[in-house]
Amino acid sequence: MSDLLYSEIENDLRAGVRELLDDKAPWTGVLAGTEKDEPYDAALWRAVAGQLGCAGLPVPEDLGGAGATWRETAVVLEELGRAVAPVPFLTSSVVATAALLAAGERELLGSLAAGDKIAVLAVPFATPPGDVAPTVQVANGKATGEVAGVADGLAADVLLVPAADGLYAVDAADAARTAVTSLDMTRRLADVAFSGAPARRVAEGGDAVRTALLTGAALLASEQLGLAQRCLDDTVAYVKTRYQFGRPVGSYQGLKHRLADLWTSITQARAVARYAASCAASGDADLPVAAAVAQAHCSAVALKAAEECVQMHGGIGFTWENSSHLFLKRAKADAIALGTADRHRAALATLADLPSA
Repeated sequence: MSDLLYSEIENDLRAGVRELLDDKAPWTGVLAGTEKDEPYDAALWRAVAGQLGCAGLPVPEDLGGAGATWRETAVVLEELGRAVAPVPFLTSSVVATAALLAAGERELLGSLAAGDKIAVLAVPFATPPGDVAPTVQVANGKATGEVAGVADGLAADVLLVPAADGLYAVDAADAARTAVTSLDMTRRLADVAFSGAPARRVAEGGDAVRTALLTGAALLASEQLGLAQRCLDDTVAYVKTRYQFGRPVGSYQGLKHRLADLWTSITQARAVARYAASCAASGDADLPVAAAVAQAHCSAVALKAAEECVQMHGGIGFTWENSSHLFLKRAKADAIALGTADRHRAALATLADLPSA
């Protein structure tokens, strides 16, 4: 098994991304963005994707990328999760990029790696890894059909559309996109409809889509890890300074035990998230198991961390003027994304050949 500790390069990458996000995406700015019509923070995306070059981390250098791996990409996701950053990194730089890498597509990959274009896999955001039942038909190079609940569908320049005979690229301008009221307004959903839209096939069969969803589920765990760690850090800092009955509320044993339990769960989440990212990076055959374990564990941990963050902040934690609700909404949305924890536990049972109940 590969070393799951963070390398010096990964730590340097984390420091650079965190510095950028602290400057350009404070939680007050993220909150203000949820009340705007823009589907994502374009200026922040240009900084993350272009200035830092994070969009092209897993893309080979000869295709215009950085020639890194999914491990480095996972570190970026940890920091984006920590900041609940409203950028299409998971959907474009992970899921769509993984699909195009599996398909061997070159032209579009270069645009994604440079941050010039955003591509999104046109499936419902709750779709778990595995075979996808297409809802769009392609005949004579024209796509017709509808897909509900596409994450970052409004931000996309290109939609990657699964069909019965393969994966197709469709210009987003040729599709009708309708905004959906999303629980997590830092990652917005859209219903997408195609009515004879020109479509170009980029992959045959369903392998590219399966690879994309599996890689996305594996790396989503890193976003959930970063979110959970931020919730713990903010909560610990708060209970150290919030006084009640003449002493810090963090000195009470009841809160100490809850925070210690949460720290233990996050430490375990870091191990499974890092293993999933490492398997994706190396093409390890254990990736389906690693992704299922990571999602089954990290979804619950991120949600628990966000709930504890709200509760331990007391009354202020339940207000709009506090950052806790942003974390809770992202954690809840992530718990549904790319398959629920229950779906992943069921998949894990199948992978481990466990008998049905």
